[in-house]
Amino acid sequence: MTSLPNPRTFLFSRRSFLRGLATSLALPSFYQLARALPEAAYPFEEVLPTASGITWKHTAGKSPQKYLPETTGAGCAFLDYDNDGWMDIYLVNSGACDFFNPNPTLRNALYRNNRDGTFTDVTEKAGVTAGGYGQGVAVGDYDGDGFPDLYVTQYGRSILYHNNGDGTFTDVTEKAGVAAPGWSSSAVWFDYDNDGRLDLFVCRFVDFDKSKNLPCAAGDSPGYCVPRLYKPMPSWLFHNNGDGTFTDVSKSSGIGSHLGKAWGVVATDINNDGRMDLFVANDTVQNFLYANRGDGKFEEIGAQAGVAYSEAGRPRSGMGLDSADFNEDGWMDLFVANIDHEMYSLYKNNGDETFDDQAGPTGIATATRLMSGWGLKFFDYDNDGNLDLFLANGNPDDLIQVVRKDVGYQEPMLLFHGTGKNFQNVSVESGPVFARPLSARGMAIGDFDNDGAVDVLISVNDGAPILLRNNAAKQRHWLGLNLVGTKSNRDAIGARITYQAGDLKRHRMKVGGGSFLSSHDPRIVLGLGERTKIDWLEIKWPLPGGATERFTDLPIDRYIAIVEGHPKWK
Repeated sequence: MTSLPNPRTFLFSRRSFLRGLATSLALPSFYQLARALPEAAYPFEEVLPTASGITWKHTAGKSPQKYLPETTGAGCAFLDYDNDGWMDIYLVNSGACDFFNPNPTLRNALYRNNRDGTFTDVTEKAGVTAGGYGQGVAVGDYDGDGFPDLYVTQYGRSILYHNNGDGTFTDVTEKAGVAAPGWSSSAVWFDYDNDGRLDLFVCRFVDFDKSKNLPCAAGDSPGYCVPRLYKPMPSWLFHNNGDGTFTDVSKSSGIGSHLGKAWGVVATDINNDGRMDLFVANDTVQNFLYANRGDGKFEEIGAQAGVAYSEAGRPRSGMGLDSADFNEDGWMDLFVANIDHEMYSLYKNNGDETFDDQAGPTGIATATRLMSGWGLKFFDYDNDGNLDLFLANGNPDDLIQVVRKDVGYQEPMLLFHGTGKNFQNVSVESGPVFARPLSARGMAIGDFDNDGAVDVLISVNDGAPILLRNNAAKQRHWLGLNLVGTKSNRDAIGARITYQAGDLKRHRMKVGGGSFLSSHDPRIVLGLGERTKIDWLEIKWPLPGGATERFTDLPIDRYIAIVEGHPKWK
């Protein structure tokens, strides 16, 4: 076999060459050249079902009546349900509801990681088939027993699956009181009142059922309606009582006072006050930014913060979102993806509860003008220490080209390489997988093969999921952290990490949620680039713990567990 260059070295040494080549060649010619190269030479390589064993497919149940939920699902998750140190995969499907009665029945899928690059379907044994018209999934250890639990959002009624710790789950929705009837989309586990227990926020979309389906058209054909035609609804906030039950505090917290059409949510701390805030992406109405004011109260400040509307003052179709400190200034920034002709937004935090949209100067606005964004995430895909941005796209309307000739239904993914201050669109030179048009929806990140290179899972509407192996980071150094709260919430949502490796000093925060309908590997990978030593690492634990702990003499190129209050890593 011919010897290939080191994947990382090959990738980065030819980046400028390929970028110039892409501009001088017609796009099809460029991708014919790209396909002639081995996929391992690119940042991400698709793991085919024949190799992974993941044969499950999503079914949207598309109908002549064009019911709106058919266009939106579904989500996916990386989680270690059996605590063996390897990321398993959960995939959400559609199912029976008032407008859809599949025969045979459909189910969700839980795939156990076999630790050799393959997965085994254990859904039936685990008891997490669901069966309703699924949308998304949120993973969190709400009872602090060390095993991650599953909250599956659905159109109709959502489900809370308690992890029994023996490879099985139990549906505890009724006992817990978190069914959230209606059309639920994304959800997030986070500790809003700093009592050390994970609470639950559930996005609710529009007021919809079969009887309320409106007749809409795309040219002369029946088409999917724009969500603008449906009534907005309040989202849900459930307080964890610590006994397996939750209390609906939507109204008392102020969350229920605001009617939206919520798709995505991320829990973050925008003002560095130690309380977790919520950024919510709404479709055709303004986005919400809920500032956590303490005492169980939230203030919606989206408009004055500059994140509610476009620069022209119009609401957009917010879908996927995330939060990270992309420019390393100590303040958490925000990102939201919208529908075609609206452009996506990268909001830089000014440190005073206001934000400025930097999508234009970074080139993100131009690259996304004709796209519709769903799953997305900030993460350091090449382990150079800088946050990058991965975007999964796809228009919701399968007849969009009837009304917009410059927009396609299926769209390619986008990859932006971070510099620590800015972003560079590297999608074209990143391989044939980034030329493949998709109806992408959910997206989760996770290191399924434990090599320190964070991989990507993408759910496809009415199609098979796509698993991407990360090749870009394999030759760079890293440290993976599994943070375990004791006084603070066990998942350590809200923890802040600072580390120094020679000339590299970086900050990270463990946010809750992000992306669209999806949940991520709970571990955090710290990229070191070529540096072979971490000088020190500090963790500021979320309240009610709140202590800052410092660690030295750390290993590299492996995962470690750090338990709150314990001076030695495991």
